[in-house]
Amino acid sequence: MERAEIDRLRAQEGHPETLRDRVRVVGTTEGAELMEIPAGRFTRLARLGLLVPVKWYLNRYRAVVWLYLAEDLRAFASDAGNAHLLKGRTPENLRGQLEAGVDLRARNWRGRHLGFLLRQVDEPWARAGAVAAFLSPVEIADIVRDPYERAYLNRFRPAPPGQGTPGSPAAYLAERITTAQDADEIAWLRSELAQVLDEARALAQAPRPAARRLVPTPRATARPIPPMAVTVTRTTAPTARASSAPGEEPVAACAPELLPGTPGPTTGPVAGTSGPDGGRLPGSFEPTDEPVTRAFEWHGTPLVPQAAPTTVRRGRRRAESPSPRTDRGLRAWLRRRSTRPSRV
Repeated sequence: MERAEIDRLRAQEGHPETLRDRVRVVGTTEGAELMEIPAGRFTRLARLGLLVPVKWYLNRYRAVVWLYLAEDLRAFASDAGNAHLLKGRTPENLRGQLEAGVDLRARNWRGRHLGFLLRQVDEPWARAGAVAAFLSPVEIADIVRDPYERAYLNRFRPAPPGQGTPGSPAAYLAERITTAQDADEIAWLRSELAQVLDEARALAQAPRPAARRLVPTPRATARPIPPMAVTVTRTTAPTARASSAPGEEPVAACAPELLPGTPGPTTGPVAGTSGPDGGRLPGSFEPTDEPVTRAFEWHGTPLVPQAAPTTVRRGRRRAESPSPRTDRGLRAWLRRRSTRPSRV
């Protein structure tokens, strides 16, 4: 409360007794005594919605105890237009509603408590949270489709009165009291919530998380496979060996695969080869100590894969081609036979 309101209440005549009388609450029995009517008639008037409760709680038997403002009861009893309700027979139309099982105490409390919550707030989002406090989560999700707005709205929803542990019968009963049940009441709250949300969106949007910029991770590109290479080292060893036969051309002293006419990865001019007149052949090169890398290219006869040994299936056993062990055993048998003494 503001300081000015407190000063105004203190300045009234008869303070603080007058303030205590204004905020005094009574139950059914004490309220009936205050209005000078039976407790049964008091309960019927409250069920018909003529007496609006201001508070409620659950006793140890999980029975709902409704509390009313004493000032409201005195005002109702002092009104001359309500005299036929306090004495005499209850009107026929009201008696039919009671027989149908009408009970407006919880609905009247929700309406009164909503007005109390709206008077305490000024911001549009807080007003929307107060209205949403009396709707079920399914109804709120149907109106507020945006999850960020729904999460922001739940921040301003007042906490329900603590009546027992979650999931207990007391908590279930408290939820039924604090949540709208009638179709017309739900429709009114839905329209009110939609209107207040439009006003709240026009003034301030619900906060949203900052958009994260996703940087794509660069993919590792496959490198090209280099050609296979063979490194050959040229040496300064004697380039030719003496030939035993007269007239034979000297042969270069190098790797066997580099000899002329040898099938292998290289079939080009060889280092240090000379012609018949003692000169170098065209395309030949001088021997050096520098390593040479040449592309590995095969120009020989392609390899022919050997055929696998044939296997013949005979029932559950396999008959394969004779193995070297069979030949070895045959030779051993012949050797033993040849060493036996001959019979005369």
